[in-house]
Amino acid sequence: MCIRVQTESFDPGGELSAFTAGLKQAGGVVSFSGLVRDVADGLEAMEIECYPGMTETAIGKIVEEAQARWALEDVLVIHRHGSLKARDVIMMVATASRHRVDAFHAAEFLMDYLKSRAPFWKKETTSKGEGWVAAQDADEDALSRWSKG
Repeated sequence: MCIRVQTESFDPGGELSAFTAGLKQAGGVVSFSGLVRDVADGLEAMEIECYPGMTETAIGKIVEEAQARWALEDVLVIHRHGSLKARDVIMMVATASRHRVDAFHAAEFLMDYLKSRAPFWKKETTSKGEGWVAAQDADEDALSRWSKG
């Protein structure tokens, strides 16, 4: 498991190559890279705030939950913070498993939980001013498919 919370940009292709190079038993690898979306008023900047140590710990718990649910060989999570522009790579998740289904489910689970539960605060600056990004109902609804019981 590798979790990185960083300000530096990264190359998703290079990260995926490095991730797969260390795999021994995986038959399936799933990766997702998220980009900063532009907004209707024109995004000038997206400021992402976090407490890196606390955020890495919280993400680690989400990864441990995924590892308990699915048979994973390895997991990579990278998430940026600081000032970003539209189209910048903001995050990446990669999962590896003997079987693709576990890799797909785990990647989706991680993305859903990162979107809603990882402690990041986002502020958008547009041509009309700045404001904090509110939680979306759809993101919260996505979590319901993962509840146990």
